[in-house]
Amino acid sequence: MITDTHTHLDHASFEGEREAIVRRANEAGVTRIINIGCNRDSIPTTLALAETFDCVEAVVGWHPQDAIDMTAEDLDYVEHLARTHPKVVALGEMGLDYYWDTSPKDVQHRVFREQIRLARKLGLPIVIHNRDAHADVVAILREEKAYDVGGVMHCFSGSWETAQMCLDMNFYLSFGGPITFKNAKQPKEVLAKVPMDRLLVETDAPYLTPHPYRGKRNETGFARLVAEAAAEIKGLSLEDFAAITSANAASLFRPIGERGR
Repeated sequence: MITDTHTHLDHASFEGEREAIVRRANEAGVTRIINIGCNRDSIPTTLALAETFDCVEAVVGWHPQDAIDMTAEDLDYVEHLARTHPKVVALGEMGLDYYWDTSPKDVQHRVFREQIRLARKLGLPIVIHNRDAHADVVAILREEKAYDVGGVMHCFSGSWETAQMCLDMNFYLSFGGPITFKNAKQPKEVLAKVPMDRLLVETDAPYLTPHPYRGKRNETGFARLVAEAAAEIKGLSLEDFAAITSANAASLFRPIGERGR
């Protein structure tokens, strides 16, 4: 009963294989898959996946790398989907990315703030992308009162100090393939300290493939490898770890019919 809280099954590298990939994931114990639609192209394909597979749900929003392309009409579209689509469970992935120089920082900040405000308006959690922008991400989350809705820090890579600030703002921390890497000291140390009731796992497939498949294409079924590594770090059985983190995901990601309960 593992939940992959962040994947990109609509990625072109999976073309023609999606049914087999979902089947392999289910066979590996991954019974809930959260797919991320984060730009004009991937939102429709994410929704199509959610409508095709019972175990797939959707997150919709705008990635910081694509922030320069987002229009007011796009934000209205995201709001419409969040209000009406039965399988949309959060907004995102949104945030800041200072590694890839595809959108100016001021544009990233504006688009990030607009999406947080929309999430607060809708009462929906948010999925945060943060690359090389820890201080600014935390500052904007605070200034925009993102703690009112909370969410998840996707593929958390920051320090324990940053983790504590995110936990204090009502966020879960999600970990993926890097915790299986031999030399990934900081993610493992942070994971060891995160309370179990604030912890999630993910693949970010097709990226960040866990050991022993590092260097190859990732897929959502490999969430089991992430969960096994995380369970060992936390000193729990895989079954207990999977049950707790899936319960966390169920608490955070709720379809329209379950919100407000």
